Amino acid sequence: MVVGVIRRALLVLVLALLVSASEALPQPSVSAIPSPSVVAGLPAAHRVGGAYRNLDPEYHRAPLWARARSLIVGGTWLVGERRVVPLPIDPPNVAALRANTSRPTVTWIGHATLLVQLDGVNFLTDPTWASRSGPFSGLVGVGRYTPPAIAFDDLPRIDFVLISHDHYDHLDEPTVKHLAQEFNPRFVVPLGIKKWLEDRRITNVVELNWGESVKIGGVTIVCTPAQHGSGRTLVDQGRRLWASWAVLGSRRFYFAGDTGYYHHFKDIGEALGPFDLAALPIGSYTPRALAKPVHLSPEEALQAWQDLRAAKFLGIHWGTFALAREPYDEPPRRIAEEVGRRHLAAESVWILKPGATTTW
Repeated sequence: MVVGVIRRALLVLVLALLVSASEALPQPSVSAIPSPSVVAGLPAAHRVGGAYRNLDPEYHRAPLWARARSLIVGGTWLVGERRVVPLPIDPPNVAALRANTSRPTVTWIGHATLLVQLDGVNFLTDPTWASRSGPFSGLVGVGRYTPPAIAFDDLPRIDFVLISHDHYDHLDEPTVKHLAQEFNPRFVVPLGIKKWLEDRRITNVVELNWGESVKIGGVTIVCTPAQHGSGRTLVDQGRRLWASWAVLGSRRFYFAGDTGYYHHFKDIGEALGPFDLAALPIGSYTPRALAKPVHLSPEEALQAWQDLRAAKFLGIHWGTFALAREPYDEPPRRIAEEVGRRHLAAESVWILKPGATTTW
């Protein structure tokens, strides 16, 4: 009996020591989701009848059936695309990207996906490593003809991810799941996309309306207007907001996402500019009657760059997916022609090879 009492006492003592030791160990810190702040000079987005609206009161987009018919007639997703070849890739210096902690750099991975390094943080814009962009994780949809310039496994640490809207070529489900699993970055998204991510067990998310900002590391991220739309199915059109983004630190960076031309570029330039670098879409602008409300032409992209008061221009959203009818190599040619016509500084207008890294 005495032996049993001693054993129980020793067991209680061991348990007490284990509990006290565990309490003494440093507990892992969990970064709280920051609260957004309001930025002066930028309008908030509004919903009408459950759908978000663009700023332009005259905005009108072709019906969904007309856009679907155009895609089918164009044939870029039903048959093999013969008009395109992969763009030449500039092999990235992965070791340098991983070692960099101070230089502001930008690397075009493809389409609207950029790796940006600024003030010690690394972030991605609209990341997609998909070989096909479309529903059912790319089982059907638009084929990719230029592969991602950086292999996913070669990425440096990713601190946050910017999503402009929910279209398949900008919000790729397998990619964001892979990023969440590998890096657990903070996803910064427009209103409505947080719920979509949480339904896929991605919870490190902050969502913003136009004119709201949040701080991550040493930079401030501002949700800024765009003229576009949203929807991944027939029944969720306009239910999630679309946006462009400004990232402000020792340099000022602007990412347009997907957008048509409107005076929101001037508004953003006046409120947050001048910018050091503006990344603007220059492809997927045909057929023009359907695309004009929501996609910039190369000439409009250069005008938007000037409206933003940005020092450098970077053309994105071209040469990757067979999304439209213009020749795949037309966007940079039209950019060069417009630069000459307007007598712009050609050294300030960048058309990078996929994989190319430049300091800005």
